[in-house]
Amino acid sequence: MENGDIPEDANEHCPGPQSDSAGKSDACEGCPNQQICATAPKGPDPDMVAIAERMATVKHKILVLSGKGGVGKSTFSAQLAFALAARDFQVGLLDIDICGPSIPKMLGLEGQEIHQSNLGWSPVYVESNLGVMSIGFMLPHPDEAVIWRGPRKNGLIKQFLKDVYWGELDFLIVDAPPGTSDEHISIVQCLDAANVDGAIIVTAP
Repeated sequence: MENGDIPEDANEHCPGPQSDSAGKSDACEGCPNQQICATAPKGPDPDMVAIAERMATVKHKILVLSGKGGVGKSTFSAQLAFALAARDFQVGLLDIDICGPSIPKMLGLEGQEIHQSNLGWSPVYVESNLGVMSIGFMLPHPDEAVIWRGPRKNGLIKQFLKDVYWGELDFLIVDAPPGTSDEHISIVQCLDAANVDGAIIVTAP
């Protein structure tokens, strides 16, 4: 639980070790870390500071959300990113759909790998001004299932936000999974201090 990270063996709706309700909320019942969280000192999450610093070079952050799957949210995210890039903006497309990352396939980027430099993870570039990041680039096989609990998903979202080196961006489009799960809460909490411009809700016709 270093640096305030949620432990991998935590309960599904863990409030986080830095929360005032850590170890005391109903969600903490039966968690092996309950006693540690209840007695651990509280303070600001250092990851949030790192995320705010990384996001300082991104002018506009837009979330793309939907209440259900299959409504064209990833298609819309990709088209919005392409449209902005076509107008000569510097654009990043972040796919945080951990269990069903469709952006790499949609953009013809399957098989691409993430490279790491001293500045952090480098996005995969479709155009010189359009970079993409997705867990799909980390899977050995594109059809491999990702079966992760909430804490591990939250950890990867934090890592994407603090470790990916986008450089100077005009727009960061975040393609979220469908529904209202841990990923949505995590991305909003993580970007809260970074001034999200807004969200686009894609609905069924």
